[in-house]
Amino acid sequence: MNHAFPQESPDSANLPKTIALIGKYHSQEIAESVRLLAKYLHERGMTVLIEEETARNVVAQLDVRSWASGSFSWLGAHADMAIVVGGDGTMLNAARQLARYRVPLVGVNQGRLGFMTDISRSEMLTAMDDLLDGRFVPETRMLLDAEVVRGERTFAANLALNDVVVDKGAIGRMIELELLVDGEFIYHLRSDGLIVATSTGSTAYALSANGPILHPRISAIALVPLCPHALTNRPIVVGDRNEIEIRVAYATDSRAHFDGQVTVDLKSGDCVRIRRSEYSICLLHPPGYSYFAMLRQKLHWSERPKEH
Repeated sequence: MNHAFPQESPDSANLPKTIALIGKYHSQEIAESVRLLAKYLHERGMTVLIEEETARNVVAQLDVRSWASGSFSWLGAHADMAIVVGGDGTMLNAARQLARYRVPLVGVNQGRLGFMTDISRSEMLTAMDDLLDGRFVPETRMLLDAEVVRGERTFAANLALNDVVVDKGAIGRMIELELLVDGEFIYHLRSDGLIVATSTGSTAYALSANGPILHPRISAIALVPLCPHALTNRPIVVGDRNEIEIRVAYATDSRAHFDGQVTVDLKSGDCVRIRRSEYSICLLHPPGYSYFAMLRQKLHWSERPKEH
């Protein structure tokens, strides 16, 4: 299926006609935003689809049951675009679910920081005019493919847009890991864990662990230790074609986390293998969007000190 916005210049043949709405669950405020969007898009002549859990938990309360609803796979097969109403967590889940279908994503921020959700609730309907007229700018973001291997068997596999994290779990003792890149041993790490982050994820958990901020146009992967025992274990940035292997040398309660939303329990001897996914996502940004302006706003850069 040809989805909307394959190019940066508007093309009427590629403008969206069928739009999926995806919302954070169990939120009355989200429900109202989804209702307003559905009504507005319908009035603009769009076919509106609603993700089934959103419909079940949010939309049915507000009498918009006339809209068709279905699973993420159904949305992926039918939608030209998806509008995600919520915070970055809602966007992360939608991105992993829809990546294989190459559905462009638009974020309406109803959370706190919102690094990936550009549109504020107050500007939501105004922004839709630019969106439907093809004036939004596409940006491609890479994902990670991760598999967890025990012995000779792969027993878990997941996508991640932000990061894959291997950590010590709930027990306080450090974990011991071995890091390899393209089969080459890099170091033995005693720490609370290791974050493997995309450029998108460089402003998430990796940032709080003093990792570098990577511009989204950089196809790279950041390897950021969590509270390393040896202070010489510093963050490393590798290319997007490098394959990363994390071997659990010793652990008592280790876990692998994918975007902080999917968790797999690990044992000593397990291996987490990570590479760039064949899938990517397309985020659609409103006119005038600037990555650095977003960083200044979200991270409060260059603010004047408050007078006492």
